[in-house]
Amino acid sequence: MPISKQNVLLVEDAVSLAVVYKDWLERAGFSVDHVETGKAALEALEQGGHRAMLLDLNLPDMSGMDILKHVSERQISITVVVVTSSGSIKTAVDAMRAGAYDFIVKPPAEERMVTTIRNACEREQLHQAIAEIRNDFNDGNFHGFIGKAPTMLAVFKMIENVARSKATVFITGESGTGKEVCAEAIHNAGPRAGKPFVPLNCAAIPRDLIESEIFGHVKGAFTGATGDREGAAAAANGGTLFLDEICEMDIDLQTKLLRFLQTGTVQRVGSDTVAPVDVRVVCATNKDPLEEVEQGRFREDLYYRLHVLPIHLPPLRERDADVLEIAHQFLESFSVEEGKAFEAFSVDAEDKLLAHQWPGNVRELQNVVRNAVVLHDGAILEAEMINLGGPKRSAPIERDRAQPSEAAPPPTGSASTATDGAGNKIVRVVLGRPYAELERDVVMATFDYCGGSIPKASKVLKMSPSTLYRKREDWTRGESE
Repeated sequence: MPISKQNVLLVEDAVSLAVVYKDWLERAGFSVDHVETGKAALEALEQGGHRAMLLDLNLPDMSGMDILKHVSERQISITVVVVTSSGSIKTAVDAMRAGAYDFIVKPPAEERMVTTIRNACEREQLHQAIAEIRNDFNDGNFHGFIGKAPTMLAVFKMIENVARSKATVFITGESGTGKEVCAEAIHNAGPRAGKPFVPLNCAAIPRDLIESEIFGHVKGAFTGATGDREGAAAAANGGTLFLDEICEMDIDLQTKLLRFLQTGTVQRVGSDTVAPVDVRVVCATNKDPLEEVEQGRFREDLYYRLHVLPIHLPPLRERDADVLEIAHQFLESFSVEEGKAFEAFSVDAEDKLLAHQWPGNVRELQNVVRNAVVLHDGAILEAEMINLGGPKRSAPIERDRAQPSEAAPPPTGSASTATDGAGNKIVRVVLGRPYAELERDVVMATFDYCGGSIPKASKVLKMSPSTLYRKREDWTRGESE
């Protein structure tokens, strides 16, 4: 069954309450399907078609916990909100541990219920969109890009969508984020793959030569023009012309570029004739193009002619564990290239890579890994082999190297670890304290369990490494003040 964005499954055996809930939700714009038993709920779940489920835990034929278990085991794509009485908060917490998104205590307020269900529907819609993108790019490699961060998966999807179009693409992003890789991916993912891809860096060509580089020239057009020359636009005929650092183009030449885009013809410098070309234009800049327009350095009409399909590439510091995936790829390729035996990074080296801000983005990471491979030997690349320049985080992340018996005593009320009869580590926390303290205790205990490795802890806690770094940095700073 197709899923409606606002379709909700209401599981409530008390008809009087169900009528009230249904009325609230439908007046808020939701479509509500009501069932009174657990059996009917399971049948509705099998049919699908719902974004969220409002689930009463006390049903006549089964427990709502059994339904939650069914959702989890079958991996049904639905966000569950449970309803419980005021005396059953512990049950509601157990339900959230079992996979529920949130809980509502009876008697509920209309605004609280509507807001919670709206958030649940939006959450489910986002999860399904991300899951769809991940299915499309499951291996984390896409036309030269490496990574699985949600921000990059969205970029991959955008590239696939725009590749089929003939419209101009405008790529923005900091230096080193891979704008040329993006442009070439657009070319290779579309119908022009196999045809010429011609890149031209507008910032690297002298101002008096760039017109000739783009449009070509005839013999004698200017001093040094000893013969006819085909420009990049004609060389890209049938394919893609990539104009990198477009905001560096001289304002006078921008007028001629605009005419080229409007007419689809090129006129060589020194020639009176024009020739048609079939070229798809992709451009990029590391500047804010609108600010360049406001400052009078970039023509407004050219901006709107180029800015048809915008793609923004996120900086590496916002891509979390992609840093390690890219670094491992570089380590493998550079080790082969340099005849070295490196196979992996140490845990400390991974932590050091994740803690860095990467102002130079992927290009900086590439240089750092290459530098380490060239200057050192071994099977494991250690943290001290990594030479990082540029800005760092405000406080370094230090690994606790003390043995458990030597470690400083935990702060009052913090988590303590023990071992059960099966040899598994368990965590004991003292309740009756603010959630922020409980969170700190559990996270820090997980660090200990993972040997101090933030990448490993991020997998256990299902949290991004950068989030864990920020939390640990804040806690470390707070204890030192």
